[in-house]
Amino acid sequence: MKTVVQLSLLAACYALFPEIAHAEWQAVEKVQTYTVAGKSGAELYASIGERGPRVGDKGSAIAHTNFRLTWSRKYENLDNACTLVSAQPKLVITYTIPKPAGKLPDAVARNWETFIVGIRRHEAVHGEMIREMVTSIETSTVGLSVPDDPKCTKIRTEMTKRLSELSQTQRQRSRDFDRTELSEGGNIHQLILNLVNGR
Repeated sequence: MKTVVQLSLLAACYALFPEIAHAEWQAVEKVQTYTVAGKSGAELYASIGERGPRVGDKGSAIAHTNFRLTWSRKYENLDNACTLVSAQPKLVITYTIPKPAGKLPDAVARNWETFIVGIRRHEAVHGEMIREMVTSIETSTVGLSVPDDPKCTKIRTEMTKRLSELSQTQRQRSRDFDRTELSEGGNIHQLILNLVNGR
């Protein structure tokens, strides 16, 4: 019953504000590299351990996906209620991946290519999770209306709560994905073994 009431209220808000819409947007994707040294798979992987991006207190990673998210929002008041009628995200996703310092022996170069393609695919999943989070934020907030909020302050508090919950969900999904991929027999684990052992 509660869900039906919420949906009815949302429909009413859209009737009051016909200009409410979910804008189409595109994420900007960037790739940064850090240099690793070595002429064998084992040497390259050791260099990754020394030079890879630092992620929290967990030491270095092979690669890392980060993002910067800002919003352009439009609020409107009607009968003392504040409604978010539009929200345009600006999302920049940055992938940090390793790059060999110089030309590699042919066999190592082939193994490296397999390795880095797999790493890029892994990080692309993180990027997709981030895009899904932004879409969820847009869906969860555009059309939100808070009564008795003429200065649009209460609505910001409610939005902050929703954004925090969605952000925590995305982070947990990301951690779970990494745990699976890095576990023994997981995709990243296999990529590392193939690179180091030259298979």
